[in-house]
Amino acid sequence: MKFLALNWNDLKNPYGGGAEVHLEELLRRLVSYGHEVTLVCSGYPGCLPEETVEGIKIIRRGNRYNFNLVAPFTLMKLANENRYDLLIEDINKIPFYTPLYLELKTLVVIPHLFATTVFQEINFLLGSYIYLAEQPLVRMYQGCHYNVISESTADDLIERGVDTADISVIHCGIDRQLYSHDPTVLRYDNPTVLYLGRIKKYKSIQHLLQAFKLLLQRVPDAQLMVVGDGDYLPELRALAVKLGISERVEFPGFVSMENKVERMRKAHVAVLPSLKEGWGLTNIEANSVGTPVIAANSPGLRDSVRDGETGFLYEYGNITELADKLYDVVTDDSLHGRLSENGLKWAATFDWDIAAKKFEALTLNVVGKR
Repeated sequence: MKFLALNWNDLKNPYGGGAEVHLEELLRRLVSYGHEVTLVCSGYPGCLPEETVEGIKIIRRGNRYNFNLVAPFTLMKLANENRYDLLIEDINKIPFYTPLYLELKTLVVIPHLFATTVFQEINFLLGSYIYLAEQPLVRMYQGCHYNVISESTADDLIERGVDTADISVIHCGIDRQLYSHDPTVLRYDNPTVLYLGRIKKYKSIQHLLQAFKLLLQRVPDAQLMVVGDGDYLPELRALAVKLGISERVEFPGFVSMENKVERMRKAHVAVLPSLKEGWGLTNIEANSVGTPVIAANSPGLRDSVRDGETGFLYEYGNITELADKLYDVVTDDSLHGRLSENGLKWAATFDWDIAAKKFEALTLNVVGKR
């Protein structure tokens, strides 16, 4: 079949993240199954306007600020010139509302919706724009099928009025060859807490810094690594200084994939304190290398953590509870070993090949060829 895919970014875009990993892992496999895939996304400084990456034809237009205005014209032109079987629209910023101008069967892929959480990230004016842009979603995509990556996002859509029969949950996979457990790799000498991901305000890493200060009162030799890049990094650096913990906190910025995996293997615990996520892929990646996780009991994250088995959930924003969970994991060897072992078993159930086969079957059903 011939697929036209739409996403705000592609993986080469500096602003690409988990949503891009998810979509392109699936699209690459669709190509390997013999399908033809074209991905339309925004441009970025120094990018090629068009290129083919692992069989996916990528077309970049506009930029991160105007792509939703530019995309309709690009899509209409492509739809007039080609006979696509299906449009795969990935909504992880604001909806493109393609049914208004395209007569294509559409599969709507939603990692998660922002709703009011957008106001935690950006100013009220821009936040209001994104919030209001989401409101007509159900009405505009009436008759379309939705693919989500967690039960939390499915519940969100049902609350908005989408019929359960129109929603399919397909969990993300992981690259097991990359995120593999190596028992010969030793943990860091000092008890080490790791955050790994984009540095955004809604990720609530400031809560982790506050909890880490409490942990240091009980475990003075502990260290914290906040790995990644993003626009909230200066505020976090300043907060570490204000809290008096800067000497125990490392901010290495963006690191290579090899360095990321090494840190994940050697850390004693990985933490994801976000307000809302589509799934929490980092939790599964950490479990896959044998590292327990602690995450906020937030939409998406609660789906990727088995509380008390592969790690712990804590009440979002509860700094004391987070600090207590950190203390338990980094000081109790028996608990740490049990969480690590269970995490390895849990992570082994996630595979991109399995996810892609389910996704292909879903696309065939939507098109009506199965």
